[in-house]
Amino acid sequence: MAELIAADRPGRRPLTPTRRGWYLYGWASHVFPTIVVTVFMGRYLTSLAENDVGKHGRVRLADLPIAPGSLFVYLVSACTVLLVFLMPVVGAVADRTGAKRLILLGFGWLAAAACVAMLAVAGHDWQLGAVLFVLAYLGYSCATVINYALLIDVSDAYDRDQVSAFGWAFAYIGGGLLLAGDFVLSLFLSDRSLLARISLCGAGVWWAVFNVPVWRLLSDLPRTTTRPVDGSVVLAGFRQLRRTLVELRGYRITIGFLVAFLIYNDGIQTVTTVAAQYGDKQLHLSDSVLLSAILMVQFLAFAGAVWLGRLAVRFGARRVLLVSIVVWAVLVVAAYFLQAGVAWQFYLLAAAIALVLGGSQALSRSIFSRLIPAGREAEYFGLYEISDSGTSWLGPLLFGLTYQLTSSYRNALSSLLVFFVVGLLALVRVPVRQGIARVGNAQPERL
Repeated sequence: MAELIAADRPGRRPLTPTRRGWYLYGWASHVFPTIVVTVFMGRYLTSLAENDVGKHGRVRLADLPIAPGSLFVYLVSACTVLLVFLMPVVGAVADRTGAKRLILLGFGWLAAAACVAMLAVAGHDWQLGAVLFVLAYLGYSCATVINYALLIDVSDAYDRDQVSAFGWAFAYIGGGLLLAGDFVLSLFLSDRSLLARISLCGAGVWWAVFNVPVWRLLSDLPRTTTRPVDGSVVLAGFRQLRRTLVELRGYRITIGFLVAFLIYNDGIQTVTTVAAQYGDKQLHLSDSVLLSAILMVQFLAFAGAVWLGRLAVRFGARRVLLVSIVVWAVLVVAAYFLQAGVAWQFYLLAAAIALVLGGSQALSRSIFSRLIPAGREAEYFGLYEISDSGTSWLGPLLFGLTYQLTSSYRNALSSLLVFFVVGLLALVRVPVRQGIARVGNAQPERL
């Protein structure tokens, strides 16, 4: 692990303990989107609900009848609606208090504890699984607001694209190593329920343990605040959020990029969220195929993120990002035509996704970091993270509704193509260099 971190040589800035801690938090926390969201929780929660009411029955959530196959994505949608109000406030509080390390790891440990408690979820108890997943999802998302904002503290204008890309790449290695252990366990454990519970719990233990050295490495993080705190810090955060939204109207290009990101990233995150569910329920692939394919994605995504980061240096982050979105759209179309039970097709699609997955997200993050005013990073990344913490609400809602109406995961997945097409068209219209100048940040050489 130390050798991988030491391999980061994106620029002239020395590899400080703060940057090491930032990389290591990604290593620790990426097990949540990888193991909990992508691999196990969607399929396991669906199975619990089917155990309770049958495959074609309906569970009741907030007194609404919901198909078991739509339960997981509806929960993700509900979480993201809550996060629309919660995350910008978390960011504003972090900026006003300067307590970024405490907020980052506090939410991280809360989410990790919820994952550990998933060991107790079994049988028909989908309600407990839903509650724990919501707690973990909210904790992960609020911590990620601060994690993204710290990109400003650990990089400079000249190396931000590569630092962001390496951070994503290193995170994939962390998630991949633990997933490799889950894959080995799957070869010896025939009980799918027990495998899911152990893997979900293991993700929480991994996350909590690696957060301990992160706490030490981030001890030198500057404790700066944008304004003095008067009275309740939470109320101050809400007041700051209101001012941020008013101020944001003066940065129309920043708004334009944020809107484009919310659209295309909604598609990216929904695809990764439902990939294992699609492979299981529609393609009828075994656990060993699904785990090995997603495991392959983690390590190829490391190479893909580093590769796209280097391409961004040569051709510009915006150009590379646009091409990656086109590739995403092509891959969604290809996924519709995968044949059930044919593992090599799923592996091939997973490999192609891996090459653009981390890079497209890392470059989006670094471009947005250039479009926000200095000293306000956490609150602005609170708005950004509304979509990036697993999915926005429209993607999973559209997937869930399409499945509920057609009973076809193929139709549900193909419906996500609209997010890539519309997001691409929106991004093409954003004059990013002009937006960077508007907020007073340093211009990159290529964009």
